[in-house]
Amino acid sequence: MLLAWLQVRALDGVFIVRMEDLDASRNRPGAADAMLADLQWLGFDWDEGPQVGRPAPDYVQSQRVELYEQCLEILRGRLYRCTCSRKDVREAAGAPHGGELAYPGTCREGTAKEGAAYSLRIRVPEGPVAWDDLWLGPCSDEPASLCGDFIVRAKGGGHVYQLACVADDIAMGITHVLRGADLVASTSRQILLYQWLGAPPPRFAHAPLLRDDDGQRMAKRRGSQTLAELRDSGVHPRELVGLLAQGLGILDRHESVEPSDLIEPFSQRFSHLR
Repeated sequence: MLLAWLQVRALDGVFIVRMEDLDASRNRPGAADAMLADLQWLGFDWDEGPQVGRPAPDYVQSQRVELYEQCLEILRGRLYRCTCSRKDVREAAGAPHGGELAYPGTCREGTAKEGAAYSLRIRVPEGPVAWDDLWLGPCSDEPASLCGDFIVRAKGGGHVYQLACVADDIAMGITHVLRGADLVASTSRQILLYQWLGAPPPRFAHAPLLRDDDGQRMAKRRGSQTLAELRDSGVHPRELVGLLAQGLGILDRHESVEPSDLIEPFSQRFSHLR
């Protein structure tokens, strides 16, 4: 979040907050409000999003399904029904590629089971997809072998992250996306979606993830403290921002700072992200 906010501020851009809440199984009552409270406590502001700009539903994915349906209509000629379960895919695909199972194309030729619940998959062509990552440099993936034909609408009609984030980026005029390196594998298929929807992709930057002393990704399920827990324990937000800035190499030593204090040193040390 800090790097993304600083990138936009250094570019004199518009920082947008949106709620990606399509996975109902992970949504908790009050979580969205708590996230916004955490951002405000740390000293971040945003130009568009909940509490700012247009009505809040404009920035909540679960309220934007009409947009995603419009995109599916544009993509209709590339879509097909798939009735495969995760178990079916796992058994047919064999060993995962890079930690992900590539869909083997079981239903690609119209062999979906009649009358069964189905998802919508999109046909992925063979060949590499390349992009110039502002953090990683030149990157290339082959989505056909990495993931195969991927799902754009789940069984039961639920829309999925890959399509929704691309549709929102296009609708909101997003030009720069700075996110964690765990999403590098999603980039090539998202670039294809931008192309098929007739829009240029944004500039991507994939930053390293924060890790604990054991080298594991920091996460609540592994016992990492939440921002709310740090706040309740008496940690000052400027101290925490300073620690993050030092860990990211924006500052040489730990200082107590506001996010706005970091715009100039960020611009000097991370000019490649501008």
